[in-house]
Amino acid sequence: MSDPGLPIESILHELRRELGRHDAVVLQAPPGSGKTTRVPLALLEESWLAGHSILMLEPRRLAAGNAARFMAGQLGEQVGKRVGYTIRYERKVSADTRIEVVTEGVLTRRLQRDPELAGVGLVIFDEFHERHLQTDLALALCRDVQEGLRDNLKLLVMSATLDATPLVDRLGGAPLLQCEGRMHPVETEYVGGEFGGRDVAAMMARRIAQVAGRTDGDILVFLPGTAEILRCRNMLQGHPDLNGIEVVPLYGGLDYPAQERAIRPAQRRKVVLATNIAESSLTIQGVRVVIDSGLVRQPRFDVGSGLTRLETVRVSRASAQQRAGRAGRLGPGHCFRLWTAGEHGALLPFAPPEIRSSDLAPLALDLAAWGVPEGTGLSWLDPPPEGALASARELLVDLDALDARGALTRVGRRMIDFPAHPRVARLLIEAERLGLSALGCDLAALFGEPGLLRGKGGRAADLRDVLQGLRFVGNGQEISGPFRRGRRFWRQRMQVRSDNESASGLDIGRLVAVGWPDRIALEAPPGSGRYRLANGSGAGLAPAGCHHSPALVAVSTTGRSGADGRIGVFCPFDPEMIHEIFPERIRTERRVGWDEGAGRVTAAEETRFGALVLGSRQIPVQASDRVDAFLALLRRRGLELLTWDKEAGQLLARCRFVARYGSDDWPDYSSDALLGELENWLAPYLLTCSREADLAKVDLCSALRARLNWSQLQQLDRLAPERWQVPSGSKVRIDYRQHEQPVLAVKLQELFGLAETPSIGGGSVPLLLDLLSPALRPIQRTQDLKNFWNEVYPEVKKELKGRYPKHPWPDDPWSAEPTRRTRRKK
Repeated sequence: MSDPGLPIESILHELRRELGRHDAVVLQAPPGSGKTTRVPLALLEESWLAGHSILMLEPRRLAAGNAARFMAGQLGEQVGKRVGYTIRYERKVSADTRIEVVTEGVLTRRLQRDPELAGVGLVIFDEFHERHLQTDLALALCRDVQEGLRDNLKLLVMSATLDATPLVDRLGGAPLLQCEGRMHPVETEYVGGEFGGRDVAAMMARRIAQVAGRTDGDILVFLPGTAEILRCRNMLQGHPDLNGIEVVPLYGGLDYPAQERAIRPAQRRKVVLATNIAESSLTIQGVRVVIDSGLVRQPRFDVGSGLTRLETVRVSRASAQQRAGRAGRLGPGHCFRLWTAGEHGALLPFAPPEIRSSDLAPLALDLAAWGVPEGTGLSWLDPPPEGALASARELLVDLDALDARGALTRVGRRMIDFPAHPRVARLLIEAERLGLSALGCDLAALFGEPGLLRGKGGRAADLRDVLQGLRFVGNGQEISGPFRRGRRFWRQRMQVRSDNESASGLDIGRLVAVGWPDRIALEAPPGSGRYRLANGSGAGLAPAGCHHSPALVAVSTTGRSGADGRIGVFCPFDPEMIHEIFPERIRTERRVGWDEGAGRVTAAEETRFGALVLGSRQIPVQASDRVDAFLALLRRRGLELLTWDKEAGQLLARCRFVARYGSDDWPDYSSDALLGELENWLAPYLLTCSREADLAKVDLCSALRARLNWSQLQQLDRLAPERWQVPSGSKVRIDYRQHEQPVLAVKLQELFGLAETPSIGGGSVPLLLDLLSPALRPIQRTQDLKNFWNEVYPEVKKELKGRYPKHPWPDDPWSAEPTRRTRRKK
């Protein structure tokens, strides 16, 4: 069974020893080193296994089946004997199976059924660098089992490229073993200018035709998704530069014969169009050239909208390195990157883990079943984001999987047993209850293969049409395979023996609505193609010319976060069913609004389901309604809507002055604070308002003063007096409104003899003096009165004495009597 040519052979002895000494080991080895298929076989007879089996988690279905078949072949057996596998829709094991390769969800469900993993001595996590959500969860649960139930359970984490330090720490200082790969030199060529271009398939087809003529060997092409692969293949069919070259696709939804055509050596040269499944999970024989788009399609969950959208993003530097390495397995190779060297330096070093951006509903359900709803106490490499996890638990409550305390319900316990997303599991339970299990199984099979959910010609996909097409597609067509496998699996699981159901299009909508209650949507306004979803987000049904249903379930949307998206997959729905399906979630609310045209308050009683208004009727407006409406209007349009006359503006400015220079316990009079506390200080003064014009009558001075107690009112008059008594005896108003510092505008003659500039705020803030002529025109603005008398006044006197002869202009302003009158006649 050993292969001395495999790089992994050099480290197997040390690996056996370290696993015998420790309960966890981390193994880092590049793609092609042989770790996936050699390590399990090499460890099978170790004494520390004590006859127990090996469970290896392989993230991708395609890779899991291929790895099991290869290992079985190494033993000279058919798969299902000593080496077997369990993936979605398929299981090949027997009583003799000692090595079982499973996909991620399979391991999680096994842990839920059997937390001790009875009979398992070693769990191997392969391709851990991909950091899938279920991989992170399975490792955390296995570590919990080790620490609480099975101290003899061993864990081996294998990865190609990974920042290993955090992982080693989380595994209690596990030994880190590193294996050098067998890599020939790969010449990397940056052919920039096309990175992230809009028509990736067309650009890649042109590049393939150019590269094929100047290179030898098979070509492995990385594209972001299935759609680009199929488009690019169609463009290359019959291309004159590819005569004699076979073009084959490779993606997760292919059946086994199609996979083999891509992976195994061919009689003639071939071009393999692949997703990132070929990055590290599979070894494709004969590849000497790699052409990398530098793109990958990843799901992104928007907590705000509750929707998951597929985004095409740039790969990490680690992924780009692995892709390039595929060209150096057999000998010197060549890698063409459709970006520049400068753009390469800006790539992330590693891809972020899925747990940071994924829909956490499946995770939340598993955590609730494990008894740790919030995930506390588990050894996470990256803990689930609190906001996303809380949002996921809210969805599970809507699906009847959790109660208000976060504990599993009877429905939730059933959902755990289904190898499907909680939404699909809920749909299946409802289908069984309604006697629509055959329809439910077809829908579950459809949702299990997202690649099947595509409309034609840029249109959104109507589930009814997609399902109808798949049910009657010919066996020779590629698209039917995954759907047939899924339908067969679910019908066996749900014990469906016939199609004798009187199901209708409305039944499809009903089942989907139970699984996607937050995506039930109503068109508003009618005929617009714009929809309001029950979760509060908005989306459009494109193109605008297609038939619009007044109500539907928007299964998926595309678009930017924070913006209205476009519906990608939908199912028409009868809104009257909401009352029948969700009677306990329908609520009646009084809604107070504002009629902008009439400038008055309106009130209505609305029947609501989430953010959707199912019905509304006008009701009489109460006094409290008017107050609430005016408060909402002010929050929307701001305090400027009020009439701030001179007195109110002055008082507000005085209060803000004390807030800046007074004690710490002074109320906040900023606009934000006043808007935030409208109910406390303004609401009582709005009781007599019926129309917008009535706001001009509100006594703002009384409202502002009502925020202050008696002691604070005294402090206001002391620190920010309304007036200042000048030497002439006049009490002059201080203007707090116009400037950063309060202004005292006073005739020059009223300040004779005053040397020090007046101050307020307990003496800490000097007033800004506007010195006025007898005609009340500004002469000088100053905060240094002494300097004015000594340096400036003589020039002012010289200029103005002749203009205002009836007013005093003494030579010595220090000794002159201050006055607000003209000079007395002698």
